[in-house]
Amino acid sequence: MASPRRISIPSVVDKTPDGRRIGLLGGSFNPAHEGHVEISLRAMERLKLDAVWWLVSPQNPLKPVDGMAALGQRVEAARRIAGDAGILVTDIERTLQTQYTADTLAALKRRLPGLHFVWLMGADNLVAMHKWRKWGSIFRAVPVAVFARPTYSLRAESARASRRFARFRIKPYRAASLAKMRAPAWVLFKGPLNPVSASKIRDAMKLDN
Repeated sequence: MASPRRISIPSVVDKTPDGRRIGLLGGSFNPAHEGHVEISLRAMERLKLDAVWWLVSPQNPLKPVDGMAALGQRVEAARRIAGDAGILVTDIERTLQTQYTADTLAALKRRLPGLHFVWLMGADNLVAMHKWRKWGSIFRAVPVAVFARPTYSLRAESARASRRFARFRIKPYRAASLAKMRAPAWVLFKGPLNPVSASKIRDAMKLDN
């Protein structure tokens, strides 16, 4: 199969065969790191996904503009670290002209109704998800898979989003079927993950400069 980096983003997105299971991992990727790769690979394994798309955000509305690398730089850096592991790095939100996850998911579902999307996120984002615009509609739009992050697992259990959608939570042993479940449906994986974070990488880069 050709490397995702050799195919134009619109071609890959629009020509993805119906029925494929696609994980969506959104964020600033400022910068992308091996933790993002680990979540993606675990998602492909546990959820039986055909691919994971990284949605590199032009600008996260909850993060400051100061210190944010240019979109093109973040995309290229993400492609380098993603390699050829079944991960497609995209700036599709720029093409769709969406800023919020809820709007991005709605646009993707309209454009690609034959695909089975799963929203992927770390437990740290689940803890703060109630601050996201129309966050409840994300759970109602597509199934959600949450992955443990160091120090966040216990807080994720009691997060506002966890409580509101508690009755739609499934056990991890059922996760292989999550992509084709009717939303809302979600799972929390508690296994250990790489402690690396984008903020720590940026701090280290500042020290090196």
